[in-house]
Amino acid sequence: MDDEAGFREFVAARLGRLSRIAFLLTGDHHAAEDLVQVTLVKVARHWRRVTRAGAPDAYVRRALYHEHVSSWRARRRLEMTTADPPDRAGGRDESAEAVRRIVLRNALARLAPGQRAVIVLRYFEDLSEADTADALGCSVGSVKSQTHHALARLRVIAPELAELIEDAEVSA
Repeated sequence: MDDEAGFREFVAARLGRLSRIAFLLTGDHHAAEDLVQVTLVKVARHWRRVTRAGAPDAYVRRALYHEHVSSWRARRRLEMTTADPPDRAGGRDESAEAVRRIVLRNALARLAPGQRAVIVLRYFEDLSEADTADALGCSVGSVKSQTHHALARLRVIAPELAELIEDAEVSA
């Protein structure tokens, strides 16, 4: 398979997951789309080298997080979430779940980008501390410290998420 076809296949298989990760990082659908697009354009330039290294998922995920932090640093602005939660088909009442998603999205948006990245990687991507450190290019100690500070900050800014935070600490 040639490089372009391989890249297209990779993107088609993983676009949904990358988009979800980007949304959790940015808190905004449009910013998430931009983040995924910019990241994939950069990765496409080096696709042959990425596939030869043998871990394209890890490389793309790391590139996504680094691009997010780089764009945040470049703008030096706070991100504000304004998008409504997505409409869901079906007859069941999802209002409590929708409120929880909104609270979580707003709480994540108020974390520093590094803390947000650690929370997303550890608890939404279910990566180990070592894998999270590798993805972010930092030490395991930094991951532990950022996780501790992020969970403490979440307790302050979103006490209604206490049950989620406690579950996260138990699983850590």
